[in-house]
This record gives sequence, structure tokens and C-alpha cells, in this order.
Amino acid sequence: MAITDMETTGIRERTDGPPAALPGNLMIWILIVSELAAFGAAFLGFSVARAFDPAGFAAGQAGLDGTLGAVNTMVLVTSGYLAARAVAAGRRGAPSQARLALAAAALLAAVFLAVKAVEYAHLIGAGLTIDSGGFHTLYFLLTGFHALHVAAGMVILPLVGFSGRETLVDNLETGAAFWHMVDLVWVLLYPLVYLIR
Repeated sequence: MAITDMETTGIRERTDGPPAALPGNLMIWILIVSELAAFGAAFLGFSVARAFDPAGFAAGQAGLDGTLGAVNTMVLVTSGYLAARAVAAGRRGAPSQARLALAAAALLAAVFLAVKAVEYAHLIGAGLTIDSGGFHTLYFLLTGFHALHVAAGMVILPLVGFSGRETLVDNLETGAAFWHMVDLVWVLLYPLVYLIR
């Protein structure tokens, strides 16, 4: 799509055609690529460890609450949708709608973390921690690293919503790009950790 700047509002309007550039700031894409590489290496490590201890990993997975993992998947996918709606509202020149969608997306991020805390409490109550070795060590490392990204998103999403009109769309696109990366990682992490045996 071709992009033109509307001088009176600072809002970018998209017309038909191929995208002129990646949405948002280039630096966020460097961060996204590096984060995806880190998660990819962790996923590979998890898969290799499972290949060496399939029985231990199957037992560890059996102790997880797949329903909570599925709920968190729906929560993050919905949050990602709201972030996309915020970008669309920003492009239409509706900053109030964009901010409302971002606030809802950040609220769902908090719901995700609350559900994850319930799951962690259940496991810790059963005596399973990051020091338990094997499956549980990798489970806590992977999901904890992802949870840190969710927490970062809870800060980033509201911040980009309060950008000035002249930078609003770029900042919305930057924040949404980060948030979609967080969503994508969970969509890959959930079946890897909870479902694939």
C-alpha cells in the first residue's frame, strides 16, 4: 500500500498497492527478529531435551492444566486482535478509540499473567519448581521468559497510545508489532509445551 501523510492531522492514509515499508519503527523489527531467534533456540532446546527424556516430559505435561493454557491462548489472541483494532483506529484518525482498544489489550495481558500465576501456584504447591529439573525447569524458563514479554507489553501498549497525533500511527504500529510477536510466541509455545507428546 502506498502511504501518504495528511498534513492537517498527522494521520497516515493507506491506499491500494504493496506496502512501502514494514509498519512501525525499524528498531522494533530488529528486536522482534532477535527475540524470535532466542525463543526459537529455546524451543529447539526443549524439543531436544524431550527427545532424550520422553517419559519424563510426558509425565510433566500430564501435570499441566491444559485448560488454563487454552484460556490463555484465547486471551492473548483476543488481545492481539484489540491491538490490531487500535492501529486501525489510529489510521482512521480516532485516537480515543485506539487508546480504548489498547487499554483493553493491556487488561487482557494482565488476565494472562493472573492465569499464569494460578498455574504456577498450583505447580509450586505440588512441589514443582524451576529447580525440579527436566521438563519443569524448561517449562518455568520458557513460560517465565514469555511472561516477562507479556509484562513488558502491558507497559508498552498504554505508552504508545498516548503519543502525539503526528507520531500516533507509527507508535501504534510499533507497539502492535511487538505485541503480535508476543502472541505468536505463545501460539507456538502452547502446543509445544502443553500438547505435543
